Amino acid sequence: MIFKHDVLIIGGGLAGSRAAIEMAGSGADVAVLTKVYATRSHSCAAQGGISAALGNREEDNWLWHAFDTVKGSDYLGDQDAIEVMCHDAIRTIYELEHMGVPFSRTEEGRIDQRPFGGHTRNFGERAVRRACYAADRTGHVMLHTLVEGCIGRGVRFYHEFQVLDLVFNDGVCCGVVAYEIKTGRLHTFHARAVLLATGGYGKAFRVTSNGMANTGDGFAWPYRHGIPLEDMEFVQFHPTGIHGFGILLSEAARGEGGILRNKDGERFMERYAPTVKDLAPRDMVSRAIRTEIKEGRGFPGEYVVLDLTHLGKDHIESKLPDITSFCRIYMGIDPVEKPVPIHPTAHYAMGGVPTDIDGRVVKDAANTPVPGLWAAGEVACVSVHGANRLGTNSLLDTVVFGRRGGKSIKQTLPGLEWTPLPEDPEATVRDHIARVKAGTGELAAPIRKELGETMMNDCSVYRDEAGLTACVAKVRELRERYRSVRVSDKGDVFNTDLLEAIELGSLIDVAEGIATAALHRTESRGAHSRMDHPDRDDTNWLKHSLVWRDEDRGCRVGDKPVTITRFQPKPRSY
Repeated sequence: MIFKHDVLIIGGGLAGSRAAIEMAGSGADVAVLTKVYATRSHSCAAQGGISAALGNREEDNWLWHAFDTVKGSDYLGDQDAIEVMCHDAIRTIYELEHMGVPFSRTEEGRIDQRPFGGHTRNFGERAVRRACYAADRTGHVMLHTLVEGCIGRGVRFYHEFQVLDLVFNDGVCCGVVAYEIKTGRLHTFHARAVLLATGGYGKAFRVTSNGMANTGDGFAWPYRHGIPLEDMEFVQFHPTGIHGFGILLSEAARGEGGILRNKDGERFMERYAPTVKDLAPRDMVSRAIRTEIKEGRGFPGEYVVLDLTHLGKDHIESKLPDITSFCRIYMGIDPVEKPVPIHPTAHYAMGGVPTDIDGRVVKDAANTPVPGLWAAGEVACVSVHGANRLGTNSLLDTVVFGRRGGKSIKQTLPGLEWTPLPEDPEATVRDHIARVKAGTGELAAPIRKELGETMMNDCSVYRDEAGLTACVAKVRELRERYRSVRVSDKGDVFNTDLLEAIELGSLIDVAEGIATAALHRTESRGAHSRMDHPDRDDTNWLKHSLVWRDEDRGCRVGDKPVTITRFQPKPRSY
């Protein structure tokens, strides 16, 4: 069956729903396709806050925010895009407030703000309270507010439709092919514009804070159609995942005064970041935790603890209710009484599908737009996060660039013609499904387990040439084994066995891009820490990486320049 809409948004999270709101009511027919119900999108898991220099608790300035973002990115973020995001942040927060987002309040009734890692006043002088929040459910309340706004504006949602490929004709993106999970039927969606807002790829790693749906699909589709991925080597490991689970304990816990301690009870971050201590950027804190463990100061089982006990029961339960319940449910630990075991967990993709500041997907170092295709949110690389994202900038990225992408499509749409669909646009997907159902090789689960273990062991917080070389080779071996993957369920209705096998193909593509780019970059910068190349090298590596899929060689690697405006690269200390 063929559905026809002016605009298709793939993904119902914050970036997708904000883009939809921007276009709704403009006369355009807007539809959102999401493989889970929109309010279950991974955006709802974001806990700690969204940054903006409102100055409600103390003096602040958007330029300080921009400086912190550039410095946090280890100077790899594009400063024109960073300036756009940080300047627009203040307007964005008040717009969200007017839409109905129930932010926590100060005693005077203003939007409350708290400190977060890497955010400072006066260009690094000391920590500043910049994170606007709703207890520790910020993403949840933002997402519900925006999805309700979409429904109220007449946006059409296709829930539990899993997109499996983009449709191109003569270089123009003109739709998608989607699998209706309830029936197992394939459908073609024809559009004048497509916006990707599919989130991240955390499930490529064994330990991750990401939900089950985050399998990198939106990275893999354009990658298979000759569009490069940018800065894939930069994978953020959040320092405070629950030990053994990876479930996130928000940075809000440290923003409220939580302290990281080793087995000796020492507040070890004083050794690594003497000015901001536990509120250093996430890449630094994750490396500090791994160093403590490696040097024998971690607990048996390889973890340290997050200590909230000194904050008091009322403060913990009012400011951090979800964190408190997570600890009690998953660990059987009451954080009011005992420190919580934590270790780094794969959390966020700094790299992704390259775009300009208006969300248009670009296909080369010259930033040539791909007609008909936009992207926003974690799947996109604008690049505002560079080598390391500051906490609370992810939610800001989704709504600022979701809005800009929607606005760009709305302005462009009157001049966009309907590009005809190619003959039989579902053929490639239909053939792939048939091959998987007829497969006689391994089940997907053991391949996926090996992939996660490989990425965790050889391509996580610390890396080196030997491990990355082995990782690339292993991923390519897994790709060969995947070609004959089989499924137990040969049916059509709610065949999650089939869909998980297809998702594994996306994870393998993404993992290959990450490992290849990491092997190629022979320096340490932000979240990319090479033990065999421990220094940042601005002479040779102050540039973005690009990886193209190559059937013969696996990946082809290139680069493009970083945009520098106000802030020249300097050594990064906190």
